[in-house]
Amino acid sequence: MADHHLAQLNIARMKYAFDAPAMADFVARLEDINALADESPGFVWRLQTDEGDATAIDFFGPDLLVNLSVWRDVESLRDYAFRSAHREVLAQRHRWFERMQEAYAVLWWIPAGSIPTLEEAAERLDYLRRDGPGPGAFTFSKQFAPE
Repeated sequence: MADHHLAQLNIARMKYAFDAPAMADFVARLEDINALADESPGFVWRLQTDEGDATAIDFFGPDLLVNLSVWRDVESLRDYAFRSAHREVLAQRHRWFERMQEAYAVLWWIPAGSIPTLEEAAERLDYLRRDGPGPGAFTFSKQFAPE
């Protein structure tokens, strides 16, 4: 087993209320896309309520959806995000989510077997926004190896 796993956070500001008709296509795909993540090679864990609903978590505010997950490595996450059916949803995100002017996604290494908290994830995103990519908070385009 590897010593480290990859944690990732991404947030998205909704253009409409979650239950608005304009969000219906996104909402209809959510369960399948989450199931795809859960079954993807390299997937370890994702944040969700006891009922299995990540959309009910409003840590960053009621209009921001949060996705916090753990993966075996960057390549596993990249395969899911950009080389699976998730890519189709990602390509349409402009329909449901505002274009964010600052970083909205961050990656970082954690000890294998640990689970990141939302507080830690927020700190990593703040670090990336403030200082740019580094070993403790990075992006797909500027990666760092585990320390």
